[in-house]
Amino acid sequence: MFSRSCRSAVSAVRSCLRYNSTSAVPPAAAASSVATPTPQPPRLSEPAYAASVVNGRSVRQPHYLPKTHGIPVATLHFRSYHPKLLDFFVHFAGHAASALGIPISKPVHLPTQRRLWTVLRGPFVHKKSQENFERRTHKRVIKAWDANPEVVDMLVQYLEKHLAAGVGLRTVKWTRAPVGVGQQTLESVMGALRLDGQLRSEKVKALGEQIVKEELAAAAGAAKEGAVEKTSPAKSS
Repeated sequence: MFSRSCRSAVSAVRSCLRYNSTSAVPPAAAASSVATPTPQPPRLSEPAYAASVVNGRSVRQPHYLPKTHGIPVATLHFRSYHPKLLDFFVHFAGHAASALGIPISKPVHLPTQRRLWTVLRGPFVHKKSQENFERRTHKRVIKAWDANPEVVDMLVQYLEKHLAAGVGLRTVKWTRAPVGVGQQTLESVMGALRLDGQLRSEKVKALGEQIVKEELAAAAGAAKEGAVEKTSPAKSS
């Protein structure tokens, strides 16, 4: 109980000293300290930040822009036998997409593909001595959303131009058809079928008569050729 009372007394003395120290400040000095505003740094927008040169920005993670509508536009597949080189180029692709303003996902690690080979050390007596070889293909994938197809083509061309040696890139892009494309396709097909009354009964009848005449003429010509062959004399041997 005594220790608790001592602690309360010490805390009360400290609060009094703190109040005296704050009250001892002259009002002019206090007013001057409050009156001077702190300079606010200029607010930098994301396009300006992406277009500016910032030393050391490539070491950090790229800025992942938020999705606006959630419409997928492309999927970038990366493959390589060297995981460090693959991660380096994926990091480069993320910064390139961020500079172009394309919302992308973080790199996703796909299952590593393994392939094994067994080779004989010798063709004759060393049949049982074999050597195994292994090849591992590491894979990464990045998905892009809500971007103009021209901007996506620009990103793909930029990555293909600066593609690192030993890294493969495969791109899957989605294209969007305009609204009403089904109606336009139907109208074009109906126009090609000519169902607007041009094929009348007279034309159909005339076409049928022409076909019959051609068939009769062909049959008559064939019969005439057969009669000529029968009347021709046989050649002597």
